[in-house]
Amino acid sequence: MVNNKLLLPQEIETFYIIPALRRYFAQYLKVRGMKQKDIAELLMVNTAAISQYTSSKRGHRIDFNNEIVKDIERSAAVVHDRVSFLTEMQRVLRLIRETNTLCQIHRKFSDLPEDCRPEIVGCHIVSNVTWK
Repeated sequence: MVNNKLLLPQEIETFYIIPALRRYFAQYLKVRGMKQKDIAELLMVNTAAISQYTSSKRGHRIDFNNEIVKDIERSAAVVHDRVSFLTEMQRVLRLIRETNTLCQIHRKFSDLPEDCRPEIVGCHIVSNVTWK
């Protein structure tokens, strides 16, 4: 399913990874007994989106490996408000970058050069940039 154009790693996160993460979070929160309306509020989307996530009509283009899935499930267990959701989303996104899962997904959807590596491109390096 490689696209003919070069997508940035951030576009892969935006178009594929984040929707898939929302799908997993919505499904796990629903299993925990949370109402669709409350999940929508927590994930900051509307209830129709939650319905699409839980029925795999949205965010279904990728599946994560077992390590990432187990991590998402653990994260969903500690999510109780928007701040904890944002914190857990960022933590899982970081894990996806650090385990090169982002690279694997990127290769699936974008026409990457053969020699593309995260240490060269810098798509998973944590920077020490501070705001002033």
